[in-house]
Amino acid sequence: MLFDSHAHIDNVRFDEDRDQVIKRALENGVEGIINAGACMTSSASSIQLAEQYPCVYAAVGVHPHDVKDIKAGDYEQLAEWTKHPKVVAIGEIGLDYYYNLSPRETQQQAFIAQIDVARQTNMPIIIQDRDAHGDILQIIKKEAKGIRGVFHCYSGSMEMMREVVNLGFYVAFGGSVTFKNAAKLPAIAAAVPLERLLLETDCPYLTPEPKRGRRNEPSYVKFVAEYIASIRQLEFAVLAEATTNNVKNLFGLD
Repeated sequence: MLFDSHAHIDNVRFDEDRDQVIKRALENGVEGIINAGACMTSSASSIQLAEQYPCVYAAVGVHPHDVKDIKAGDYEQLAEWTKHPKVVAIGEIGLDYYYNLSPRETQQQAFIAQIDVARQTNMPIIIQDRDAHGDILQIIKKEAKGIRGVFHCYSGSMEMMREVVNLGFYVAFGGSVTFKNAAKLPAIAAAVPLERLLLETDCPYLTPEPKRGRRNEPSYVKFVAEYIASIRQLEFAVLAEATTNNVKNLFGLD
């Protein structure tokens, strides 16, 4: 069985066929999906989806793109949401310097504040890191001691991966590892310790080969799994079991 550790099935691109998307995932061996919040609205939607579908779990948080819109009381609301039995993480949170849709200083302040919510609530964190490797590591080392989490859609170097793992974090790969221009990613995915590896789709984005050009969905995590199993020279079942157990260990799932 597989586990999609990062999805956005609350996205409007699933509004017409969400039931069928969930059904296809289950039929393709996906036993669970973690739906990551990107803003307060999508975090609330994630909880609603987790209540509706037994296989869906929710993460709540504000993506760096949207932290410019955080209002008074939002951090308290995130903490309150963690009391829900199907909320399993604070995320996705972090820094995104590619688009800079929120000022960098605002991103850093909100990242630290949401790490603090995770500490107060004993929740793991799901980290978005795009073109911000140095600042991410600096903040993690200073602010996130003792907090567990995952670097979602990993895009750093081999050296950074080793540092991240040494700090106790997991490393997740999605469809981008299968791209022809993936460059260093396959070698890094092959080198991550198996007990620290997660699989994801980040759907509806980053559709893996051989489905590129289509909307991504949780059932496509199997293509990520097949690719990483091949480059690691592992049996598919071995990789699937290990990565699913890793998700359960990180997020405290039965």
